[in-house]
Amino acid sequence: MSDLLERLRGRGWRITAQRRVVAEVLDGDHVHLTADEVHARAIARLPEISRATVYNTLGELVSLGEVTEVTTDGRAKRYDPNAHRPHQHLVCSGCGAVRDVHPAGDPLAALPALERFGFTVSEVEMTYRGLCPDCAARA
Repeated sequence: MSDLLERLRGRGWRITAQRRVVAEVLDGDHVHLTADEVHARAIARLPEISRATVYNTLGELVSLGEVTEVTTDGRAKRYDPNAHRPHQHLVCSGCGAVRDVHPAGDPLAALPALERFGFTVSEVEMTYRGLCPDCAARA
């Protein structure tokens, strides 16, 4: 059973065939699919699944805090199932591939007190950008 499905079962989330497929499509490391990509992969497993069901399920998973919405290009929302593992993102400027990364050190500590302007900072979102090996080879 996938890590995401296991967490959802532990929360008592009702697992229908459609919900199971969406959770299975999202399972894994470095998964950052758009809703349309989730739908396309879900259809391959369960041809009768509707786009509305996929969107509704994604919305529920985000509301539950089991999946996070990530925007790396300023347009398409991507869905990240690694909501319980602190990480940042590495994005290819060429093809848009997204990878989870775990930089050393505390990113909160990198912001000096004078630069916090009295804010109580609770979270940091950092995105690293560059070219993946395939795109760099074509450049």
